[in-house]
Amino acid sequence: MKLADKVAVVTASGRNIGRAIVLAMAREGARVVVNARTNRQEAEAVAREARDLGAEALAILADVSDPAQVNRMFDQVLAQWGRVDILVSNAAIRPHKPFLELTVEDWRSVMAVDLEGAFFCTQPAIRSMIANRWGRVILMSADGAFNGAPLRANIAASKMALVGLARSLATEFAPYNITVNVISPSKI
Repeated sequence: MKLADKVAVVTASGRNIGRAIVLAMAREGARVVVNARTNRQEAEAVAREARDLGAEALAILADVSDPAQVNRMFDQVLAQWGRVDILVSNAAIRPHKPFLELTVEDWRSVMAVDLEGAFFCTQPAIRSMIANRWGRVILMSADGAFNGAPLRANIAASKMALVGLARSLATEFAPYNITVNVISPSKI
């Protein structure tokens, strides 16, 4: 198993891409953290699926836009397994609205989840990875970061910011055997 005993935190993993990532990692032997903002049933269901595959799994509710909740989530992971080896920052919101109708709150809500959520999760994850001199961080962007799209200016901006964040962190933490990458899935 390629990920035997690695500890993987996957944000927004109660469904869709996040769920698929958790289950793929569970199949490869990782201990997985299923994160959801509010839907405990979804998170627990995915954790059960991971356990059915033979993996250890935790379901943790945490809003990634709230640093206190993120810190509690990582404290729980560290208390359970002692480290974080892999972070997949997958949380995102995607409200579509014409640019001229975007409010400050519309802009900030996307930045809070998509960009700040990645920042809040990456810091405690990388702290653990430095201690172990190994880690993998994956930030989920989107093809819209590079191509843009009508009604998605705030989303495209947040996703392109993740590209810059990943490039900076990749060079900063390479000496610790920590890689930081961006995945930009297209429409699924």
